[in-house]
Amino acid sequence: MDLDFEACYQATRSRDPRFDGWFIVGVRTTGIYCRPSCPSPVCPKPVNVTFYRSAAAAQLAGLRACKRCRPDAVPGSPEWNTRADVVGRAMRLIADGVVDREGVPGLARQLAVSFRHLHRLLVDVVGAPPLALARSQRAYQARLLVETTGMPFGDIAFAAGFASIRQFNDTLRAIFDATPSQLRAAMRRRGDPHPGGGLTLRLAVRPPYDPHGVVGWLAARALPGIEEYADGAYRRVLRLPGGPGTVTLRPAPDHVHATFRLASVADLGAAVARCRRLLDLDADPGSYLSVLATDPALAPLARAVPGLRLPGTVDGAETALRTVLGRHAQALAAALADPLPSPDGGLTHTFPAPAAIAAADLTLVAARARTVRELAQRLATGELRLDDGADQVAIRRALLAVPGLGPAQVEDLMLHAIGDPDAFPAADRELRSQAGARGLPADPAGLTRRADRWRPWRGYGGHLLWRARSAPSYRRSERAGHPRKPSGLTVSFRR
Repeated sequence: MDLDFEACYQATRSRDPRFDGWFIVGVRTTGIYCRPSCPSPVCPKPVNVTFYRSAAAAQLAGLRACKRCRPDAVPGSPEWNTRADVVGRAMRLIADGVVDREGVPGLARQLAVSFRHLHRLLVDVVGAPPLALARSQRAYQARLLVETTGMPFGDIAFAAGFASIRQFNDTLRAIFDATPSQLRAAMRRRGDPHPGGGLTLRLAVRPPYDPHGVVGWLAARALPGIEEYADGAYRRVLRLPGGPGTVTLRPAPDHVHATFRLASVADLGAAVARCRRLLDLDADPGSYLSVLATDPALAPLARAVPGLRLPGTVDGAETALRTVLGRHAQALAAALADPLPSPDGGLTHTFPAPAAIAAADLTLVAARARTVRELAQRLATGELRLDDGADQVAIRRALLAVPGLGPAQVEDLMLHAIGDPDAFPAADRELRSQAGARGLPADPAGLTRRADRWRPWRGYGGHLLWRARSAPSYRRSERAGHPRKPSGLTVSFRR
């Protein structure tokens, strides 16, 4: 799959930031790769430019990252969050650190494909094999730790997944044209102190960005002890490979300020990837709002919230069990809580593991006991997987096989526990209420038929209706929003 050269070059020549992360600009004459919006005063000639689907592909071509535009510091391609095929699932698992933890064979095993088939798919579509993609991510995580903490470089090397300090030094020098000492010295010259008491980062977002919609959704559904919202910040417990941690997320119009407290700093990459998915930071609003705005009932709402995002999850199993438990989730979580080794303010425990719920006395939720126990048991044994690497068709089929889960609830789970952008829980009472208030059908069947116009973004359409209750005025959002994408300027792909 190749990028359309003319469309990419037009975006590069206009230095359009909306295409940052969609593709990488490689300049052969300088030996560097940039983001499309690089502020370099001279645009390279077309004959000297090659476009890549990923930074890893540019690095394989022998290019280093531009020091002016920092292509590693922009959101990733929104394509990898919405693609349900093997490539999309692989990219999400690599971002979560599976290659570092289990190697490429472990990645292939989770995707139920052979090593050779996975290698071929990623090279064909992304331009780089799994190891190169993991190496690129490892370098980015190492740079984050170098610039945002005071950790010794040896500790950073192993925390980021490098096999040796020499490999760590060589990789950063090859990709960023700077040693770890030089990167840290530059950070100090900029006056960016590393704060104590946690790892504090700025998570880049793709503008326009609605900083209130997702956080408001999460805050309204927060479980005490596991989540809290105070002073404009959403905080929650994270269950990570190296042990439990916490994160504080404070949204701003152009970034999210994130502070992590982790049991193992090696979990930083996975924690960042999961928080980006939770807040949908890599999404491209133009992709789905342009489709939703074709429905006259949704057009004013789409204009009012130009930075709409879809609430995600940091743990699909937790979200699924909480959804099925409903109002009983808080009591059950408190009864089966796993206390944090060190409480962080109001965050005191993790959500119970599926195995603990499957083995528990569920008299508290007698009406749903069988459904909760069956769901928890299948999650605990791995018969049902709700992670970034699972196949959505198989997930939907497995959820429908759980006693007590009907199509309406499965749609809710597919939307919030899996992040399927086309899932649509038309039976949701609040969704139907908002739909009826805007002249849309208020019955599930009629609303589902109307939502067919919104495919493949029905999930965003549903959240737009949920968001409408607290949406800002159209005029205020237009002033704060990002300008529209220039007419005719698109990035298309051809096989």
